[in-house]
Amino acid sequence: MSQGSFLEAFIDPRLGRNERLSRIEALIDWSVFEALAEALRSGIGRPPYPALAMLKALYLQAMYDLSDPGLEEALLDRLSFRYFCGFKLDGGTPDETTILRFRHAAAEAGLLERCFGEVNRQLEARGLMLKKGTLMDATLIAATHNRPPLSAGPGASHPKEPAASWTKKNGKAHFGYKAHIGMDKGSGLVRQAVLTGAKTYESEVADRLISWDERAVYGDKAYPRTTRRAALKAAGIKDRIAKRRHKSEPPLTARQTRRNDLIARHRAPVEGIFSQLKRFHGFARTRCHTLARNAADLFAALTVMNLKRAIHLVAP
Repeated sequence: MSQGSFLEAFIDPRLGRNERLSRIEALIDWSVFEALAEALRSGIGRPPYPALAMLKALYLQAMYDLSDPGLEEALLDRLSFRYFCGFKLDGGTPDETTILRFRHAAAEAGLLERCFGEVNRQLEARGLMLKKGTLMDATLIAATHNRPPLSAGPGASHPKEPAASWTKKNGKAHFGYKAHIGMDKGSGLVRQAVLTGAKTYESEVADRLISWDERAVYGDKAYPRTTRRAALKAAGIKDRIAKRRHKSEPPLTARQTRRNDLIARHRAPVEGIFSQLKRFHGFARTRCHTLARNAADLFAALTVMNLKRAIHLVAP
């Protein structure tokens, strides 16, 4: 914290120590994020809490998979959370309503996506983005609300969650969203991400997952497209997208099958991102009713995942 309170002068400095949060704090230049967060709050009067502190609180919420009431309680209870956000020991902390309002305002303004980009910019400046390749993949995420009843008809949307949609995978119907990820090969850092309704086909957003400065792009049979292959070739990027057989074409040759198998092996690490999202960050199901708010939650989770990964990459 920039300036300690009178109470903190008498506190054992070992209290509230959290090595991981301390390393994340030291890894990033937070002044840029402060400017981004303050711009969000500038049009709604004098904020009761510093905007950067509120933004950091959202990252703690994503890191520990906390609800708004859970985050309110944790900020009151855990010294390490106060220190990381910058709340003084003898000062107040936001309640769940304040947290919710800031979270929604940040989502509607696209703040979490811009901050995700800034974190990646700083990690790239440190040389942590290897750019050996981009691994593309997508995963389904259940909607906040239960699926519409069968009586509503096929493909029906939920009136309270219009962005959620239907799709089928392995013969089973799913209602919700799809998270599309572009991961840096070797470092395990996520470079690009897009959240869509579940019915969006992976290939439709694939170009947004490519950073166009990597040496290769890896994708499964959902991603081939003639124009995409041509663009990769023109950019000098190796095309490592699996071959898909069309009905009018002969079966894949043994060489093409081997190539697809090799691509699948290289792509395998991206599955770990989805596992972490769902097991540790609560993304087996979304918690908001709009695409923008769920996308903000996704970018917050991916940001803290990148930060946690980065402190291991820079470890001596």
